[in-house]
Amino acid sequence: MAMASAAGGTSRGMTREEKKVIFASSLGTVFEWYDFYLYGSLAAFIGSTFFSPAIPEATRNIFALLAFAAGFLVRPFGALVFGRIGDLVGRKYTFLVTMTIMGLSTFLVGPV
Repeated sequence: MAMASAAGGTSRGMTREEKKVIFASSLGTVFEWYDFYLYGSLAAFIGSTFFSPAIPEATRNIFALLAFAAGFLVRPFGALVFGRIGDLVGRKYTFLVTMTIMGLSTFLVGPV
């Protein structure tokens, strides 16, 4: 900003719409990383709960962390798909859909 002003350009403040976009995208990122944080923090408990006690503890933890890694591997594909959907139908709808999918998948871990 300072360079644009020094070069003779004028700087303008952010519009209300730009602030809403930044807030919504930041909120989505916070929810996403919170989900990863919870799973990563509870990976040891998840491994012992979902995998057979006959499997060694280290192997159960590795399996739980591999499931955690799958989320990171799939992330770029989700960005491509939902980025395109956001361009076609709008950011608000896409944000709602992604938050619903994340919430349902997190909720369904309990009953399963």
